[in-house]
Amino acid sequence: MYPPPHTHTPFQPIRRWWQHPALIIAALVLFAPAGIALVWTSRWSQKKKIIASVLSGLWFLVVFLSPDSSKKTGDDAKSPAAATATDTPRPSAPTATQQPPAPAVMMPSVVGTPFAAAEKAVEAVVDTRLTALGAYRDVTPAADHATWVVCFQEPAAGTPLASKSVPVTVHLVAPGTTCPTGKDSLLRPKTTPKPTPTTPTPEPTVEEDGSTGSSGGSTGSSGGSDSVGTIRPGAFCSPAGATGTYKGRVYTCRDKHWRQ
Repeated sequence: MYPPPHTHTPFQPIRRWWQHPALIIAALVLFAPAGIALVWTSRWSQKKKIIASVLSGLWFLVVFLSPDSSKKTGDDAKSPAAATATDTPRPSAPTATQQPPAPAVMMPSVVGTPFAAAEKAVEAVVDTRLTALGAYRDVTPAADHATWVVCFQEPAAGTPLASKSVPVTVHLVAPGTTCPTGKDSLLRPKTTPKPTPTTPTPEPTVEEDGSTGSSGGSTGSSGGSDSVGTIRPGAFCSPAGATGTYKGRVYTCRDKHWRQ
């Protein structure tokens, strides 16, 4: 008995991974040039290769080469970047630490203290020298007034000092002297002498002599005029023609005045 005839199996080429139909179809849809290249390396029939190439090329021209698609693709590409830039928190600029305001420096109270102690207290808060004046307007502090007592101060105690260059003035009295009530007071006020009253000098009056005699006041046959006794020269007189005497001299009434 003869053995069965040997059947010859045709040679089947080995399919490579890039020739897998699923990979080729995905390439045709996503990126047509690569998909068309894979189609022509596959073991598809000539008809299938032509149809796949034409359809993939039309898809590529319609979808990827249209203006709207390219613009949309660009916008889509920018959107993730913009979203990433928006979502990424930017480091905030370092803020300077605000220091609390320094407490205001107050003017110390130096009233009633010697000038030496007042000077030390003031120099602790300001950089200016302490100015010394007399508390009385007619008293000037001595050259060495360290022991003189402060009666008034400027600025007043408790006043906030805007800077360390504020001028400070104190008004002093000598040790053992009472402080005045005000800065314009005088320690030794000047006394004004009282005026001496003057007695007014009385004016001389005309004395009328009512007696009638041959020497003066009687009516005589020689003159026939009236005599009024002692008169004041130049004074008013009446009636005209009357006569009078002044220091032994005889005056006559003319033009309503006594004339010699």
